[in-house]
Amino acid sequence: MTNRLFDLTGRTALVTGSSRGLGRAMAEGLAAAGARILVNGTDAERVATAVKEMRQAGHEADAAPFDVTSEDAVVKAFAGFDAAGIAVDILVNNAGIQFRKPMVELATADWQRVIDTNLTSAFVIGREAAKRMIARGHGKVINIGSLTSALARATVAPYTVAKGGIKMLTQAMAAEWAEHGIQANAIGPGYMLTDMNQALIENPAFDAWVKGRTPSKRWGKPEELIGAAVFLAAPASDYVNGQIIYVDGGMLAVL
Repeated sequence: MTNRLFDLTGRTALVTGSSRGLGRAMAEGLAAAGARILVNGTDAERVATAVKEMRQAGHEADAAPFDVTSEDAVVKAFAGFDAAGIAVDILVNNAGIQFRKPMVELATADWQRVIDTNLTSAFVIGREAAKRMIARGHGKVINIGSLTSALARATVAPYTVAKGGIKMLTQAMAAEWAEHGIQANAIGPGYMLTDMNQALIENPAFDAWVKGRTPSKRWGKPEELIGAAVFLAAPASDYVNGQIIYVDGGMLAVL
């Protein structure tokens, strides 16, 4: 019974931004639980390398390179899945970027680029996936939020707004799709050891702040998101909907 609750055998998962970083870690975790992975990214060569490495590790993986910020590319990708007989049972909206600048110096184009990548893409891809999931009567959507889904931080306004939007988008998805057998939830990672955070990791003052502010006294590891991802993708979470699970070492629990 326990194995069935977390068994993803026979399921296909599309993980956006999964050629590296948090997306790659979650993709490998879902694959280890039995899922077939559609590896996504804008760099086709990097995607192909990730697919090769995952296959060498014994996982089932295929390349799905497309730009999540292009609605035409997203629609075309799902049409391609349909033509190939690929049903996306699990969608992980992970693709995201960061841009740091005070709001009074922030260009509208930079604001829009972050919103399009981190929030609008999750809506568009979620919409296309849900159309198919509704017809099949089941599906899992996992949106990747952030600590900034709950709290703001200076100099990252567009990221904060996008991730706050992810929290509410997740609830909106649950409100509309739950009756069709779809569970939409989110994961809010804390400060993680990723390429996107490398400059912060190497900044002694910021590194000390993260370790001092987090009850666990350390940065998170990408693989520490796997447990939440597998849970939200598996039958174990069939009555969990519209929630966000923070994987943050306890940061949001304390002042």
